Amino acid sequence: MTISPMKTKVRVVPDFDWHRPHHWLAYGFGAGLSPWAPGTMGTLAAIPLYLLLRPLPLGWYLLVLAALVLVGIWACGKTEKDLQAHDPSAIVWDEVVGFLLAMTAAPPGWPWILAGFALFRFFDILKPWPIRELDQRVPGGLGVVLDDLLAGAMTWVLLWASASLLGAS
Repeated sequence: MTISPMKTKVRVVPDFDWHRPHHWLAYGFGAGLSPWAPGTMGTLAAIPLYLLLRPLPLGWYLLVLAALVLVGIWACGKTEKDLQAHDPSAIVWDEVVGFLLAMTAAPPGWPWILAGFALFRFFDILKPWPIRELDQRVPGGLGVVLDDLLAGAMTWVLLWASASLLGAS
């Protein structure tokens, strides 16, 4: 383990074990290893995946998202056990699937991607109720992923309402 120098908070960066497939997924294919804002980097890493999935019909998009969530719960839980830490910042697959959920309501286009990104990061960082409750009370991989899915759902609602009000849906 290495410790990155930060003035206000010491961030422990776990060693990435490239032999373990669940580490690849949980760390967002390396995005979570960023020494600066790993959650934001994980969300940024989700954008190309979103652009790849965006053309799918909604049913297929949701099916792929459900599969990514289920595999992510396993990978995040197993990685969390490997690291012996609850929801370490290097685990960012939860940001990936949370952002993908948020974007199911977004019309196509970069302004909507940027709005989704900003709103999702807002909810994920501030963790308003009930997100904070889930983050603190639900253990394991499910707990790692569930609070970000709720942040994604809150973002989804705001994107859907905005698109509806603007006639962009």
